[in-house]
Formats: sequence, structure tokens, C-alpha cells
Amino acid sequence: MTSLVVRKPYTDDELRKLYPPGLELRQVQVLMRHGERTPVSARFQNAGLSPWWPYCSIARQMRAAVLAPDAADADADADADAAGAAAGRRFDTLRWRRRLETFGDHDEPVLARGPDGRADNICDFGSLTDLGFRSTYQLGQRLRQLYVHRLGFLPATLTSTDFLYLRSTGVPRALESLHQTFSALYPPSARAPGPDGKLPTPTIITRVHSDETLYPNDGNCRRFAALSRAFAQRTADRWNGSSDMEYLQRLYGKWMPSGTKVAVDSRPRLSGIMDTVNATLAHGPETRLPKEFYDEKGREIMENICVEEWFAGYKESKEFRMLGIGGLLGDIVGRMVDSVEHQAAGATGRRKSENAPIRFGLSGCHDTTLAGVLASLGAYDTGRWPPFTSHMAIELFRESKTPPPPQEPAKTSWWSSLFGAAAPPATIGRRRITELSPAEKSKLDGYYVRIRYNDEPVTVPACKLPGNHLEGDESFCTLAAFKAVVDKFTPTNWKHQCRMNLDQPALPAEPEWAGH
Repeated sequence: MTSLVVRKPYTDDELRKLYPPGLELRQVQVLMRHGERTPVSARFQNAGLSPWWPYCSIARQMRAAVLAPDAADADADADADAAGAAAGRRFDTLRWRRRLETFGDHDEPVLARGPDGRADNICDFGSLTDLGFRSTYQLGQRLRQLYVHRLGFLPATLTSTDFLYLRSTGVPRALESLHQTFSALYPPSARAPGPDGKLPTPTIITRVHSDETLYPNDGNCRRFAALSRAFAQRTADRWNGSSDMEYLQRLYGKWMPSGTKVAVDSRPRLSGIMDTVNATLAHGPETRLPKEFYDEKGREIMENICVEEWFAGYKESKEFRMLGIGGLLGDIVGRMVDSVEHQAAGATGRRKSENAPIRFGLSGCHDTTLAGVLASLGAYDTGRWPPFTSHMAIELFRESKTPPPPQEPAKTSWWSSLFGAAAPPATIGRRRITELSPAEKSKLDGYYVRIRYNDEPVTVPACKLPGNHLEGDESFCTLAAFKAVVDKFTPTNWKHQCRMNLDQPALPAEPEWAGH
């Protein structure tokens, strides 16, 4: 569960089964965990592990955009549409090298140095390493091979970015991983000038931390933080006195701080121990722990307990799903339904909205994102933590024989009747399926959703029911059934709901199982 073991490319027979001729691929949204990184904090220096890892060559090649005020009007090609920058201003690139400074033995400032004493290429805590840059680039190559070369779903040459949705959390390792994957999906040789004669510039969406839903945001959702603590405490109560935890104590106990035993809620927490073990396993011999840390049985026990601590809430609590990952899944379903509605608008000759429908989405996120999504859909059947560079492709299909859905006549208001402007049709993406009219529901007919996690299809429990899947393959869920599952835990006002129920019990009286 450290670095991803990549499966071999699909054979022709596998590809025909995964993408049957009766279905047309309409949209793909990929969620990807960042690549290999350093631990998020220094641990086990008493076991000989250096806190500073020399695996970040990017530290020698930093770039920054700097304004050149003395040539403010010299660049006629400057991007006049850039919000927040004066039109016509020219930016240069500052090249710089980064070194880290830390405390010396007497609190004096000293340069951080790796195990070999070098001060260059030193990684910050939680940094994407050279290996992480490489593995995420390789993911982009695999996506290009599948969606461009073998399926012909995406254009071979990028002349416009209107069909793309690129998003990342604000965490540098996630954003850098997105850069790497996109750069391999569309390398410079596969980008050509558009009608305006300029090379397409991709837009990457980010959010401020208080609005972030691309990972479970317990830092800005008080109720979700309370739920997370309750499930973590339940896990601690179950496992801290167990024979399995005693086994881990025998392995790791001598490296724990004085007076501290290995436990779910110890310091470091069991998940912190696992984080360091996995990060060291992914990298070289310069940053390895004593052999006890890599005991196979111990790692399996530790992983099972940590998966329960972090992700059982999604499986058992509707409120946990809603506040932890519901907003993200609501957005994903909304983009799928938006694609369907655009198809309906285009079929009747009506003018499409200013924003083109999303054909391909790529989001740089985290292990908690992927496991949270899978567990909330009842499709996280493994006790394995998502490895570095794991990814999930959520694919929308349309039956080839299905005609484009009918477009309802636009409703006009008294205001629009006076001025001759028709009101735009209301979208149905974020409205619950139980609120839709029969005509609105019919727009979803003939559409299917399929999830591939690390190139293997997964199945949502509700989609196994008769009428909820493509005949002969339960992994192809009808869009209506998939939306109905997600609707049940999509928040209507996430920030408000994060402040609700603060005086209520955190654990449900009975499990509210996911995926139904």
C-alpha cells in the first residue's frame, strides 16, 4: 500500500469488455492521489531516520513570476484577461534555488542536511519527491494511451482547453502531481495553436481552504471534526487493548517516546507510524527504518486498524458521508447531468450555454479523497490504504441506440416576455432525483456510470438491483440509480450543515450503510 503496482495495459479483449460497442463514452472525471512524498512530520530519529530527505531535485530549479514594472506596456501579447493584473503588464521568471534552514544544537540557524550531509535537494515535510514526480507523469502517459490512442475519446492534439476541468487542492504535492499528469496527457508536442494563433493555456481551479471539498475538510467543518473524533475514539477503544496492538508494541515499542505505548491515539498516532513506514518503503536505502518496521504481519494489522479509524464513518454514517465527501460527489454527478443536458440542448438546435460541457476532468487530491468516495458509495471492500498515485476514473456512457434526450420548452417569465429574452432552463444536476418531473427523469435514460479504481472496475451495491445496471454487467450503473445514491448524502448548504447538530451524538444509533 505504498507505491502503486501498475497493472499491465488492457488487452484488446479486456478493452472490448470494458468499453462495449453498444456504449459511447461521453465524459471522464479522474480523481488522483498525489505521488510519493516525504512524511508529513519528522518521526523516529531515535531509530536512525534522518528528518531531512534528499529526494527533491526541484529545489534546485524553482521558478517564480515577477513583475517587470519598467516594461509595463512593452508586451503587446500580455494576457489582458488576467483578473487582478494590470492589462499589458509583463512578467518575467525568477529562477532560484531553495535550501531549508533549521535549528542547530544551541538554537542557532543551520542548513538542513540529508543523511549524506548535503544541503541541496532537501525536501520539506510532505513534499512530492522525485519519485512522486515520475510516477504521476507516468499516470498521465497511461491516461493518454487509453483515452487518446486506444479509445480515441480525447483529441490527440490540444487546440482548446474548453472541454477540460482541471482542479487541485491547495496542497503543493497535489498541485504538482496534477501538473505532472497533465503534462504527460498533453505534452508540448501534442499542443497546437488554436484559432487565435496562441497555444492553449489550461486553467487549473483551486479553492480557499475554507471552501475546499476536494478532501474531507475537518478543519473548516466543526460537525465533521466531531464525527471524525468519535469514530477515531471508537477505533481506539476497540483495538488499543487487543492482542494485535500488543504485537505492534513488540515490534515498534522500543522506538516510541519514553512512557508511550503504540496505540491508535498514541503520539505518534498509529496512522503516523504507518505514514512514515510507507514513505520510507517508497524511497531509497538512505531513509530506511530498522527491519522491525517492515514486518509483513505488523504492517497488515496497522493498515487494517488505520483504515477503520479513518474510513469506517463513511460506510456507517449518512451525516459523515454528507459532510466529508458529499459536496464533491454532488459536483461530480452535477457535471455528468450537465453533459446530458448540453446534449439535449444541442439536439434541438438551441444555443448552448457560455460554458462548454466538461468532457474530461482531472483533480489532484489525496488518499482520504479516494477512500472517502469509494467508502461513501459502498464500493470500498478492501482493507488496503490507497497507494501513492492511486486514481479513480468516473466514466459516463450513453447507449449508442439512445437518442439525445428531449429538451423541455423554455419557460418564460413576465419579465422576459417584455424584453424578448427567454429564461435559461433550470439545471437538474444538484436537484434530488425525487424532485424531478417524469420528463426531467427521462433525460437520464440510456446513460450509465462506471468507476474504475486503479484500472479495476468497482460496483456500487444499489447498482446490483434489477433495472439499475446494464444487462450483464453490474459495474455499469444507470445514471439515475447512481444519482439517487449520491443525492441521499449531497449537502444542500455545506457550511450551514457543518454548524448543525453540534450537541447531538456523533455515532448513529444503527449503521446507515453506504451504497444504497
